[in-house]
Amino acid sequence: MWYNNNDMKTSIALSLLLGVALSVSSCKNSNRDSSQNNTGETSERRDSADLNNPNRMPVDHTAQDTANKLPAAGKIDPAPIKDDKTATFMKEAAGGGMMEVMLGQTAQQNAQNERVKAFGAMMVTDHTRASDELKAIAGAKNFPLPTSLPEQHQHHVDALSKKQGRAFDKAYVDMMVDDHQKDIKAFEKASKSGEDSTVRAFAARTLPVLRKHLDSIQAISRGL
Repeated sequence: MWYNNNDMKTSIALSLLLGVALSVSSCKNSNRDSSQNNTGETSERRDSADLNNPNRMPVDHTAQDTANKLPAAGKIDPAPIKDDKTATFMKEAAGGGMMEVMLGQTAQQNAQNERVKAFGAMMVTDHTRASDELKAIAGAKNFPLPTSLPEQHQHHVDALSKKQGRAFDKAYVDMMVDDHQKDIKAFEKASKSGEDSTVRAFAARTLPVLRKHLDSIQAISRGL
């Protein structure tokens, strides 16, 4: 079969266009695969870095979900506190919160380790917020909370205030590990067994924060 010149030119042009289209499509697929691989590798590296990072503060999502189902902080039942267990919990939580704030402030001044200083700052922020919420609950229920640091807590503040540098870091970190383990048990009990629904909700909302603190201070302790 014979082709005239025009037919041959048209055939060559179509072949060239087809070749270019196939080449572009191949490049796009290659780039997309490469991008997906890079994204996966980046995600894996990021996950690995997070797991190996001692500063990482895990979040207890299960506890947080449970707390989110309870009454919000602004919804306070004004009914007075009737049971002794709830009353004792509120007073101890208030006193403990004051101590955590004061020791957190001391840590920012007396600590040598930067992670200990940062932990102290977090204590001031988080425990001030929790204390403010507890005060609002107590005010609505006309329940008296301690306005000054209880004697047993003042003893710890006085003792740690005399320490500086590495000696302070070790004593403060050890105390924070012990305190938060005890606090978590107390708040877990209050979140389940207290008669007052508002106080139970407060304890449940605060638990994830306390667990985050314990995770963080234990990581710091391992690095000292």
